[in-house]
Amino acid sequence: MEKLTCPSSPLTLAAMNDSRRTKDLLYEQVARIGKAACSPKRLELIELLCQGEKSVETLARETAISMKLASAHLRELRAAHLVETEKQGKNVIYRIANRAVADFWVAIRSLAEDRLVELRLALEQMTSHPKELAPQDRDGLVKLAKKGEVVVLDVRPATEYAAAHLPFARSIPIDELRQRLAELPAGKTVVAYCRGPYCLMARDAVDLLRQEGFKALHLPEGVAEWGISPVRST
Repeated sequence: MEKLTCPSSPLTLAAMNDSRRTKDLLYEQVARIGKAACSPKRLELIELLCQGEKSVETLARETAISMKLASAHLRELRAAHLVETEKQGKNVIYRIANRAVADFWVAIRSLAEDRLVELRLALEQMTSHPKELAPQDRDGLVKLAKKGEVVVLDVRPATEYAAAHLPFARSIPIDELRQRLAELPAGKTVVAYCRGPYCLMARDAVDLLRQEGFKALHLPEGVAEWGISPVRST
């Protein structure tokens, strides 16, 4: 016996079409974030801005690209509301829109490290001496630093330290470290950090400190990983 089916009413079909259009629109809006972050240089720009606000000139220099290209990448990030701008005199200053942008950067990087073997191998090559890595027990490190039993050393530029830094950290930028070694207490373990696991400044600092007789460890985390937001200049 043939089974009878009731055709969908025009009202039902219209409702289904409206629902589909709504879902398409929602996913399209979410995809704007993915599109904005699909460039390696844009991800690097986000990481830099997690350290503190910066001018286009500084961002172009740090990422080794032209100001024209840096401006183009920043426009895409701004269109997706991942960064904000402010005019200060003749300079245009960029900053991350809010804390969630830094969390997004840490999350997408962590996902890539979990899923991509090639990335893990590259990171292992960067860390030739795993025993030199500082234990990532944040509470324990803060307690030791507060007691003065270890020195947490921020080797980023001074402006980034001023914008945000780890608890009880002291600032000696990497390009000043050799001239300022006498400021570090003898016999104390120095835990150096910079912008995160893809930044080489802390690793270079550890190499220098060890050459000069210090016990030094590399903390492969920075303010973004610790959830510390940079302060605004205005």
